[in-house]
Amino acid sequence: MKRCDWATNELEQLYHDYEWGKPLHDEAKLFEMLVLESMQAGLSWSTILKKRESMREAFDSFDYHKIADYQEDKILALLANPGVIRHRKKIEALINNAQAYLKIQEKYGSFDIFIWQFVEEPIINQWQNTHEVPASTELAKTISKELKQAGFKFLGPTSVYAFMQSVGMVNDHLISCSFK
Repeated sequence: MKRCDWATNELEQLYHDYEWGKPLHDEAKLFEMLVLESMQAGLSWSTILKKRESMREAFDSFDYHKIADYQEDKILALLANPGVIRHRKKIEALINNAQAYLKIQEKYGSFDIFIWQFVEEPIINQWQNTHEVPASTELAKTISKELKQAGFKFLGPTSVYAFMQSVGMVNDHLISCSFK
C-alpha cells in the first residue's frame, strides 16, 4: 500500500488513510475540522493531530453549542491547559466561530448545506507529487471570504483549502496513492 508522502508518522497515516479526502457531511465533524484547521495556522498538522484528543476533551467534544457559550473563566482554563493550542486569539476565534456556525445553520438549515454549495461534487485532482498540491486556490479564497463575511475568524484561504481537503471537498491524494 502506497500513501501520499506527507503521512510520515502513525497519527498522520491514520488520518490520511481514514479521513483526508473523504467526503464528510456530519455537522459535528465539520465543526471539529474547522476548529482543527483554524488552530493549525502557523503550526504543523502533526502538532494538531498530537493534540487532537486533548482538544476534544478540553473543547467539550467540539460541541459548538457549548463552545458558543464559553466565558472568560473557560478561556483562562484553556490557556492553562498544555493539551490545547494556548493562543488567546485562536481560543477567542474558537468561541466566535461556534457562534458563527450556529448562525450559518440557522440561515441555511445546516453548515453542510452551506459549505458543500461551493462544489457540486468533490474535486478530484491528479497530482504526481506533493509539491504540485497548492496551498490555496481561488475557490478557497472565495469560501474564506464568505466565511469572514459570516463572522468566522482564523480561516484564511490556506486554512480553508486544508479544511476542504480534510472534509473531502477536494481529494488531493497523489495518483500513486492507494487510498485515493
